[in-house]
Amino acid sequence: MTSQSEAERMRACIARFDSANAEDPNHEPDGTPKELVYGQRMSAWLDRLDPSAPDEVRLAVRAQHIRRWEIPRASYPAGRRAYLKWRRDLGRFHADVAGAIMRECRFEDEMVARVQGIIRKEKFKIDPWAQLLEDVACLVFLDHYFDAFSDAQEETSMVNILRRTWRKMSEEGQQAALTIDYPPRCATLLNRALGTG
Repeated sequence: MTSQSEAERMRACIARFDSANAEDPNHEPDGTPKELVYGQRMSAWLDRLDPSAPDEVRLAVRAQHIRRWEIPRASYPAGRRAYLKWRRDLGRFHADVAGAIMRECRFEDEMVARVQGIIRKEKFKIDPWAQLLEDVACLVFLDHYFDAFSDAQEETSMVNILRRTWRKMSEEGQQAALTIDYPPRCATLLNRALGTG
C-alpha cells in the first residue's frame, strides 16, 4: 500500500510531468497544450484498463510523451526506417527527461530505472508493465487520434497501420479497443484491418 509520503511524492512528480508538458507550443482546439492533454488521456485509459496498476506504470504512462515537441518527426528523413529511429530516440529522450524529474522528486535509483525501462518499452511482449503501457498508448491513439490521423492516410496504408497497432496489443488491450465507439468511417477501417468487415 502506498504510504502518505509516497502518495505525496507521486502527486508532486506527476504535477512536474504535467508542468513540463504544459510548455508544449502546440495546442488542442480549446487551447490546451497537446502533450498535457495526451498525458491525462493516458492516465485515464490506464485507470480504465488496470485501476490497480503500480506507481511505476502510472509514472511511465504520464511521462510517455514528455516534451515530445522538442524532437519533431520533421527533423528526421521520410520513410519507415527513419520513423522507427525517431521513435527509438524519442523513447530514450522521454525516459531521460522523466528520470531527471523523478530524481529531483527524490525517487530511488531503482524506481527511476524501472520507470525508464517501461517508457522505453523494453521487452514489452514479456514485461507485463511495458505491455500495459503499450496497450494504453494504442487505446489512446484509437480513442482520440485515429479519426483525424486517418484523414491524412490512404486507406490501404491506414489499414496496415491498424494491423500493426493491433499486433502490439495484448488480448486485454484488444478487447478494450473493441469497446470504443468509433465514427462509422473508422469502424469500417478497423473491421477491414481485422478481417471482420
